[in-house]
Amino acid sequence: MPDSKPQYQHEAVEVEARDVVYQGFFKMEKLRLRHRLFAGGWGDYIERELFVRGDAVAAILYDPRHDLIGLVEQFRVGALKEEHGPWCLEVVAGMTKPGENPDEVILRELMEEADIKPDKLEYICNYLSSPGGTDEKLHLYCAMSDLTNAGGVHGLDEEGEDIKVRVYTADAVFDAMLGGRTNNAATVIGLQWLQLNRERLQKVEQ
Repeated sequence: MPDSKPQYQHEAVEVEARDVVYQGFFKMEKLRLRHRLFAGGWGDYIERELFVRGDAVAAILYDPRHDLIGLVEQFRVGALKEEHGPWCLEVVAGMTKPGENPDEVILRELMEEADIKPDKLEYICNYLSSPGGTDEKLHLYCAMSDLTNAGGVHGLDEEGEDIKVRVYTADAVFDAMLGGRTNNAATVIGLQWLQLNRERLQKVEQ
């Protein structure tokens, strides 16, 4: 990619104040800052609210031998207004704690949410979920395992989780991918990556 290096980096931002305005299940901070302008010089101080999430992990479940995809279904408060209701079909996902390695966290989340210990884990990418308002960075994986007997309801009671594992043929998922039930970034990105790498993953299993 030509000219991929940013014109400005961290030294081009001055944070004058950072205050915690809410601390609950999540944290919200209010920042007063200014940054350098593309036209030159410094801009005026501005105030921005930041939803502090930190790093997260997610994994698309795939069985290359039987060409099956596993998704988890659970209630999501952010989907209350969605046409299909607030139960979403998603990838397995979870938050990391300070000092944790994403590789270790995704293995834990796979056991907690789907009762799956993958035969192989392949890193896909990482991306900022919504950098206009949150610092969340998500590390996305493909977890490969035999899904012929996968299913059931999982999750941690102490975290209020009620997670159902659903397994579909890959063709059925890809045909319905943009129909509204899998309308979150991690799931769409994971499925699109799987479309591009499906044949390669299947050949490894042969």
